[in-house]
Amino acid sequence: MTNQRGFTLIELVVVIIVLGILAVTAAPKFIDLQTDARIATLKGAKGAIQGANALVYAKAAVNGVEGLDCTDAANAANTGCVAVNSDISIKPVFGSIDASDTDLQAVVELDGGEWDLDDTTTSGTVYITPDGVAVDTASGKPDACQLEYVPATSSVAATYTIEDKGC
Repeated sequence: MTNQRGFTLIELVVVIIVLGILAVTAAPKFIDLQTDARIATLKGAKGAIQGANALVYAKAAVNGVEGLDCTDAANAANTGCVAVNSDISIKPVFGSIDASDTDLQAVVELDGGEWDLDDTTTSGTVYITPDGVAVDTASGKPDACQLEYVPATSSVAATYTIEDKGC
């Protein structure tokens, strides 16, 4: 009788199948791709708005209205408060995009089917949420997966805050 050395092919196949089953059942618990994707989209939206604001500020500076609130009726007649380019017409606020969903969608092209833009706050803030995020039924706002955009004021630059705890 000869001594057996090594593993048989059947033993190796059984071990590979068992490892495959363990990997398929355990991997989704360790890899949360949906959360990572939502956070990445929020960071992408933040970058897009920051880049668009830089261009809007440059255009406002060229027109000499970077220090004006073009949404104010007193400044609305200023010819520099009209257009970013031939296709997009917005009214910048101290050289930044106004906190309205229409202006943000026009300049940054945040598709309404993929994003929820809430500009109904009285504080002049826009909450930008990826589509499919759970919303708190009491407040009607997402719990914590959103980009908060506050346009510039006469003394403070525009702010962009990502809240990603609820993604």
